[in-house]
Amino acid sequence: MFTGIIQSVGEVRRLEPRGGDVRLTIGSGKLALADASLGDSIAVNGVCLTAVTLAADAFAADVSRETLSLTTLGGLTTGSPVNLEPALTLSTPLGGHLVSGHVDGVGQILERREDGRSWRLRIAAPPELARYIAHKGSICVDGVSLTVNAVDGACFELNIVPHTLDETIIAGYRTGTRVNLEVDLIARYLERLLLGEKAANPSGGAGGGGLTREFLAEHGFGG
Repeated sequence: MFTGIIQSVGEVRRLEPRGGDVRLTIGSGKLALADASLGDSIAVNGVCLTAVTLAADAFAADVSRETLSLTTLGGLTTGSPVNLEPALTLSTPLGGHLVSGHVDGVGQILERREDGRSWRLRIAAPPELARYIAHKGSICVDGVSLTVNAVDGACFELNIVPHTLDETIIAGYRTGTRVNLEVDLIARYLERLLLGEKAANPSGGAGGGGLTREFLAEHGFGG
């Protein structure tokens, strides 16, 4: 588990194809690895990876074919900057929100504009994730815990403060940049709980597509 508070911007040093998978070697930047151990989890642009080799200022992790296809990690090249966060411990301040490091989908930057010293970003999420994105709710973008300022269908807006621009890769975003998205865990569990006994159906309950207006109305929710 992670908090979405980035501790370093690292850099991809090497990509080694290995039978369809890839081994990434990443320079850790200011992320201290002195206390890290083989097998530790490190989030790279919001994707939970396992350290398989460690050096004083770098680590390597294997990225599966599925992860390459379902996240933006497949588009990394030598020199690409990446957000890094080690797994949280029981003594880690929860400054962001609970993040699993399991990417739900890939979004795209639609607009970037300055707002004082901050930036405003407008992002298009995959349509199937729209129901989990709420005004003033939490979302994780490339491993960064952020608050949703506005929602319009499957599009949402964020305000990025100067500190976040300085400490993450967000300052490099441009229109068209693809980003890893992870929705709030609470929203996912709430949906599953509301399905009740129907969650055990092979179809997944509620017609196989999660909660619907009809399902909620049937169970007394809504007007």
